[in-house]
Amino acid sequence: MPQDRPDDAFAWIDAQRERRDRAGLVRRLSPRPADSPLLDLASNDYLGLARHPEVTAAAAAAAQRWGAGSTGSRLVTGSTELHTTLERELAEFCGFEAALVFSSGYAANLAAVSALSGREALIVSDAGNHASLIDGCRLSRAEVAVVPHADPDAVRKVLGAAEEDTREEAAEAAEAAGAVPARRRALAVSDSVFSVDGDAAPLVALAAACRAHGAALVVDEAHGLGVLGEGGRGAVHGAGLAGAPDVVVTATLSKSLGSQGGVVLGPARVIEHLVNTARTFIFDTGLNPAAVGAALASLRLLRREPERAARVRTVAMGLYGRLTAAGLTAVRPDASVVSVRAPSPEQAVRWAADCRAAGLLVGCFRPPSVPDGISRLRLTARGDLTEEQVGRAVDVIVKTAPTA
Repeated sequence: MPQDRPDDAFAWIDAQRERRDRAGLVRRLSPRPADSPLLDLASNDYLGLARHPEVTAAAAAAAQRWGAGSTGSRLVTGSTELHTTLERELAEFCGFEAALVFSSGYAANLAAVSALSGREALIVSDAGNHASLIDGCRLSRAEVAVVPHADPDAVRKVLGAAEEDTREEAAEAAEAAGAVPARRRALAVSDSVFSVDGDAAPLVALAAACRAHGAALVVDEAHGLGVLGEGGRGAVHGAGLAGAPDVVVTATLSKSLGSQGGVVLGPARVIEHLVNTARTFIFDTGLNPAAVGAALASLRLLRREPERAARVRTVAMGLYGRLTAAGLTAVRPDASVVSVRAPSPEQAVRWAADCRAAGLLVGCFRPPSVPDGISRLRLTARGDLTEEQVGRAVDVIVKTAPTA
């Protein structure tokens, strides 16, 4: 164990690195070449559009017309006509009144959660939510209640208890001031499809729980957009909640749309509020024009070819069926993510490395990235995979699987 020295301000980093080494939890960058020979089941390019000729041509054309960068924040010089077009078409496609594009999906989640809550608010957050939602809760300064995964009854109980606890106090204060009692601001936040196991949230029941207590619902569609709902319009659209006055959706442009950036969709008054209050919008440089152009081209392609969304789900179920038939433990996918359990973090890392050596790139999730402590291979079913490629991937995963 390295000893701290008075002149070594970062000696503690060496100690933490050694602990990660011993636990088998070291992460390393693995730069990929432009033309990798590996069969890719690790990326989030669900529709296979990141290299689609129409999408890359649109990115290049946008860069040539508008420049390589957006040149400033969205409120200064960072908004182009292209941004406005993308926002309008995203809102129309997903069924919402308005949309606002951010530099990343992470920034969109930080904005939506923090700007719609605040110090006096209550946030009810699913235990399986993505790190960006969790960080949004932390930055909000609100009271945060973390509830069991995909449990609408738990959400309802927390909201109900909070409402009961504050009703009498609010009524007394309002009476003293001669005003109408104010309801405490509250919202529930959830992924639509959870990134670790690929299971879908019970959105209809969550919305009902929120409405019973006057709370808003914020849903992250990172893994739902382009895969679920009519023609890939998302799980919220599929649940009949798109355009509801009490529902806000966030999404990334980096998965199904094969680009980069994020978006918040919701009522026009919510979007106007974000423009004026969301720090990750006001103080961040706008999304670069090439990414905007690429996302817009992908969106239009998806509208023209809605069968791409169904193909992703077919591939995911094919992977799941073949892997479980071979005796592996996998979670039935609700969208594009297929999670395959590994015996330990060390064996998960070895398994992923063996797959790579055999020509297959897969994701590897392990603590602390997974809240339940279970290590997994994480496979992403791409809509452009052929049956031959799916079969080859299954063969590699089964042949390299560790023994329990």
